[in-house]
Parts: sequence; structure tokens; C-alpha cells
Amino acid sequence: MVLLELFLSFMKIGFFSFGGLTMIPVINDEVLVHGWMTADEVMDIVAVAEMTPGSLGINCATFVGLRTAGVIGAFCATLGVMMPSLTLCMAAAHFLIKLKGSTIMESAMSGVRPVSMGMLLAVVVTLSQTTFWVEGAALAFESIRWNLVVIAAICGIFMFRFRLTIPKTILLAAVLGLFMG
Repeated sequence: MVLLELFLSFMKIGFFSFGGLTMIPVINDEVLVHGWMTADEVMDIVAVAEMTPGSLGINCATFVGLRTAGVIGAFCATLGVMMPSLTLCMAAAHFLIKLKGSTIMESAMSGVRPVSMGMLLAVVVTLSQTTFWVEGAALAFESIRWNLVVIAAICGIFMFRFRLTIPKTILLAAVLGLFMG
């Protein structure tokens, strides 16, 4: 039963997200609803999935499946998250070739951009809740993890100002975390 739930949940994640960081809120919701992990564990899985080579969705599916039901669970979750992408890519390639140069197609593609930005904003809000705030703190000021806010701000500034690559940004965050953690 768990294997089927893993497959169907990650197939749903594959169908209802655009890949990459936009998958995080959907993965978070699915994993928490099924009780497979806590919010902090999901955040850790996402961090590890980001640092390892490969697709974020496939890495998360593999890690969640492995943690939940072993190697077979990892296989089922990974197959589930890949199934929609493969199916939709084959169908999209067929129609894109037929509709190349169509004004309707160009209009539809321009509508995808704002939706993607909204999903990225949802990722920021979701991850900020578990990263920067401590639950149950007595005062509002004490509920903020200021060291993590400073690390994120410094990394953001360096990333945009000096055009740091993702591996260099992760290394900078790790070094700052060692000193400010």
C-alpha cells in the first residue's frame, strides 16, 4: 500500500509542478499529509537533493522513497515523479512541432512565466517558515533565527552582485554557517 501511495503521490507531484524549485511546496505538502516525514526533515531532504547531481524532483523522490520504504520505495517514488514528465514531453514535442510559429502558442507560452514566478514565491514563503522562524518562542523577536537571516542575506548579495554560481554560493553558505551557525 505504501509503495502505491509513494508512486501516486510523486506522480501527482510530477503532474502539478513545473519542476525544480516549484516542486518544493508540493513535495512538502504530500510528504507531510502522508506523515512520511516532519517539516524539518523535508527541508533537510530538499537541501541534500539540491546539492546532489540530478533533478531536484527525482532526488527528493528517491530520498523520500528510500526513507519511507527502502530501495523499492525509492524506485516507486522515482518512477512516479518521472512518469508525467516523460509522457507530457513526448506529447508536447509532437504538438510544438505542429504549432511552431502560431500566435496562440506564443501567447500561451507567455502566460507560463507569471505562473512560474508565483510558484517560486510559494517556495520562498514555505522554506522561510521552517528556516527562519522558531516555533513556540515567547517573544516575536526571539522567534527569528537571525544568524540564518544574515547568512541568507549575505549569500543573496554575493550571488547577485558577484554572479556566484550555485556551488560557490553553497560553499559560501557552508563557511558562513560554520562561523555563525
